[in-house]
Amino acid sequence: MFQIGDKVVHPLHGAGVIQDIVERTIDGVPAQYYALKLSLEDTQLFIPTESCEKLGIRPVCSRREAEAFLEQLDGITCSVDKGWNQRYRENMLHLRSGSLPEVAQVIKTLTVRDRKRGLSTGEKKMLASARHILESELAFALDRPPQAIAEIISQKLCH
Repeated sequence: MFQIGDKVVHPLHGAGVIQDIVERTIDGVPAQYYALKLSLEDTQLFIPTESCEKLGIRPVCSRREAEAFLEQLDGITCSVDKGWNQRYRENMLHLRSGSLPEVAQVIKTLTVRDRKRGLSTGEKKMLASARHILESELAFALDRPPQAIAEIISQKLCH
């Protein structure tokens, strides 16, 4: 169970801080929710405390883990080019995993594809979302501004 003030990552929304634990009644069923304030947006999510593991909510990685990840960023490879539907499903699975290397792979794959052939509107949104997820967690872990993290990601992944 998380506490107020904990920094956590939602696989599809990025990193944020738990601001409160509230009880809400929905359809006559009371439940506890984490009020998660996302770091790069003016948005607050309410996440059922009982569903965190199922949703993939996890603590932000440590500084050491973030630094080690950035060292390995040059080695991230692109996935094999596939049809749009298969590529989209595969990229969504990578994003939902919440794994930093898998999110980075989505960024690299879509960036390379964008340079070669361009991206559909859905893939452009997915690329922006993947960058947001990675930037928000690494900014928290390394205590650096998101813009500085965005530059590092661009230099190492999108060269």
